[in-house]
Amino acid sequence: MSQDVPQHLSILTLGAFDLPMLRAFYGAWGWSELEQSSEEWCAFDMGGCLLSIYPLELLGDEAAPGEPVLAAPWRGFTMAINVESEGQVQEVFDTAVASGAIEVQGPTRRDWGGLTAYVADPEGNRWEIAAGGPTPSPTKK
Repeated sequence: MSQDVPQHLSILTLGAFDLPMLRAFYGAWGWSELEQSSEEWCAFDMGGCLLSIYPLELLGDEAAPGEPVLAAPWRGFTMAINVESEGQVQEVFDTAVASGAIEVQGPTRRDWGGLTAYVADPEGNRWEIAAGGPTPSPTKK
């Protein structure tokens, strides 16, 4: 008998070229690390999912043995922070850039009707700041 794969995201792990730098970057955003973080690994509670940061080489050894590591700046995925209002898109964008994020694209009206902006962390990982799009639902059990 088959069992469905659980439909939830528990942990998103970024493979870091420079873990201490990314740790400091996300700390500058005002994010608090989990108490269990160590010198070799850190994580931030994202309200139902953890953002984990782990050395890229070690992550590659586990998750993609023998495959080449993709170089920065963009590795083909984005993460999103949905905010409640369009005005907050500009506010969060400005705060992120002031905290060291790289401006990718300022607030832009999208064809689907929402307003989004993009920033990148120092290793090129893209963050979308969005209002008016789909929002996560409570965790399914």
